[in-house]
Amino acid sequence: MLQTPGAMACALLFRLLLLTALPTSSQGNHLGLTSRLRYSTFLDPSNVIFLHWDFEAEIITFELQVRTAGWVGLGITNRYTRVGSDLVVGGVSPDGNVYFSDEHLVDEDALEEDGSQDAELLALTEDAVYTTMRFSRPFRSCDPHDQDITSDTVRVLAAYGPDATLKLDWECTFVKSIFLLQIVHPDDLDVPEDTIIHDLEITDFLIPEDDTTYACTFLPLPIVSKKHHIYKFEPKLVHHKETMVHHIVGYACGKASALPKGISDCYGAHPAFSLCSQVIVGWAVGGTSYQFPGDVGISIGKPLDPQWVRLEIHYSNFHSLPDVYDSSGIRVYLTAQLRKYDMGVLQLGFFTFPIHFIPPGAESFVSYGLCKTEQFEEMNGAPAPDIQVCGYLLHTHLAGLTLQAVQYRNGTQLQTICKDDSYDFNLQETRDLPSRVAIKPGDELLVECHYQTLDRDSLTFGGPNTVNEMCLIFLFYYPQNNISSCMGYPDIIYVAHELGEEASERVILEDKTLKSDL
Repeated sequence: MLQTPGAMACALLFRLLLLTALPTSSQGNHLGLTSRLRYSTFLDPSNVIFLHWDFEAEIITFELQVRTAGWVGLGITNRYTRVGSDLVVGGVSPDGNVYFSDEHLVDEDALEEDGSQDAELLALTEDAVYTTMRFSRPFRSCDPHDQDITSDTVRVLAAYGPDATLKLDWECTFVKSIFLLQIVHPDDLDVPEDTIIHDLEITDFLIPEDDTTYACTFLPLPIVSKKHHIYKFEPKLVHHKETMVHHIVGYACGKASALPKGISDCYGAHPAFSLCSQVIVGWAVGGTSYQFPGDVGISIGKPLDPQWVRLEIHYSNFHSLPDVYDSSGIRVYLTAQLRKYDMGVLQLGFFTFPIHFIPPGAESFVSYGLCKTEQFEEMNGAPAPDIQVCGYLLHTHLAGLTLQAVQYRNGTQLQTICKDDSYDFNLQETRDLPSRVAIKPGDELLVECHYQTLDRDSLTFGGPNTVNEMCLIFLFYYPQNNISSCMGYPDIIYVAHELGEEASERVILEDKTLKSDL
């Protein structure tokens, strides 16, 4: 196929990038034909499609292994339609010849070859069980049919067929959201030899048949004779017929004398079950384990450190399934090999409240939550030092499109602390920042949450249910202080007026109560 001068220039640029990214064999070919690719995951529920990948110098290398004797394909798609998705396809024909092409979907089931071939084949083999294809491509090309690979969530598209006939079958096509450009790989982190493993879990809890349940219980942290650091946590999930656990959060508590027993509604009739508000560990849908950077950890064992945890589990039982028992929780890893800094978690965003509302039929609606750190000294009860942010977790519900936290100083925007322009509710994971972000007292932190409600015909209110909405960002920072959250909230009376309703005494009371709480 003839290429335009622009396409030829793009192809040349890609090959120059490839030469830069892949050193000669005498230097050790880091991402070559047989080199180990650090990251991997299955792309389908039946574990038929396995993906390895790694990246270097604006080039990403994929290796797709599929249990088939036919063609295989891998590419990038978007949130709403597969039309326009890019798909690199390849296989081994019956006569033993290899075929390989950079293509895109022109409709739901038809492929067309790209004018610019920006994928570089490294290896393609077929044996009695698998077809395996390894190739490289640039993060960005000049081809409008190639989707960019960014530091946001990426929706990876994988497909395969039973033979060499290149035809899409949606039963053999899968999409999975992945954070491809990860900052740190767990294998790069040290595991202390004196590690103590401790489980914080609810045991044999009968999930109510309601669509939303917040179950809370109080659990002790390990008793240690000297200071330790929690350096890692991971979810402990019981697999059911459908996903029911929405999130799990551990809040730090002091002594047990004032804490209630048993399991109860976190925000129900028994107010004691909402005690303790400082987040120390948290997991949400799609997340996996997270190990803190090597110089920070959550302190336990000192006199003022937490001794107990309020474990909160949000269950979503949309289909009112009966007789479902759960024993989920969070596993924490501790060590006496202390890190340099004690870590804390700061919650930012928009106060989750019934008057946080999003109109129906909106292509894009933005909620803002402003944190003014000039109040930190008063909130902390002592002068608050600068803090360094090293990681983050983003959280909205199903209507969330994008989130970001932006730092301002003296009225000037400094930088975006963290963001995801392709947010997926089903992939909420704690992520590392590429570099630490310093926040000084007086800085302003603005959280922006973009929503889309084209499929809704009534108001979406902020609230705890999955069909409600939230706008939250959790920052992992050091050194730890006494501040657990710094949230923005609306003018309730103004909102009530805009909704065309009178501001009742209840609304005014809620407004006064909210201001006094903050």
